[in-house]
Amino acid sequence: MEKDQNIDAENQALDTEKTSTDEQEEVTNQKTLEKDEDVKEITMEEKIKELEDKITRTFAEMENQRRRFEKEKNDAFDYGGFAFAKETLNLIDNLERSKQILENDEKLKNTDALKKTLEHFDIIYKDMVSILSKNGITPLDSIGKKLDPNLHQAMMEIDDDQKEPGTIIQEIQKGFMMKGRLLRPSLVGVSKKTEKKDKKSEEIEEKSNN
Repeated sequence: MEKDQNIDAENQALDTEKTSTDEQEEVTNQKTLEKDEDVKEITMEEKIKELEDKITRTFAEMENQRRRFEKEKNDAFDYGGFAFAKETLNLIDNLERSKQILENDEKLKNTDALKKTLEHFDIIYKDMVSILSKNGITPLDSIGKKLDPNLHQAMMEIDDDQKEPGTIIQEIQKGFMMKGRLLRPSLVGVSKKTEKKDKKSEEIEEKSNN
């Protein structure tokens, strides 16, 4: 009888130990599961954040592309008539040359016909310049300015001790700008100091003239 009681006690102890072990394993498994869920949750948050960053960068890139497209479109619109504008300047050049020819014609000087013709030339010239100005095309103001290779093209040097060397004192062909961009440079003549001859050179020149 006592032996049976000991066996039952041992079995009960084993059952209690097993139950305790099972409970510990269950707790451990639960903690592991919770830990895994935490890891999965953090990973998902990171993925969502990464996706949001990608979307933000994509929208920013799309916006930059849109702005570039708008700028290129505006530039094409502004400068699309560049070649046409240059051809228009040729009309102004021809008008000015025709005016000079008439002014230098001895037969027409001081006549009413010449006076009226020149008045018409001036009206046409002013109208053309006004039309160009409305489209962002403006003439360069060159006389009296220092030569700027970005705006002017020197065609000749002219002796002038009154002006600082490199000063524009003659305009052969007027230059124009188109909305801040050079349409055509001014063709100009610039001043230079008169070359002083030494006494020996003057004597040689004087003898050759005699």
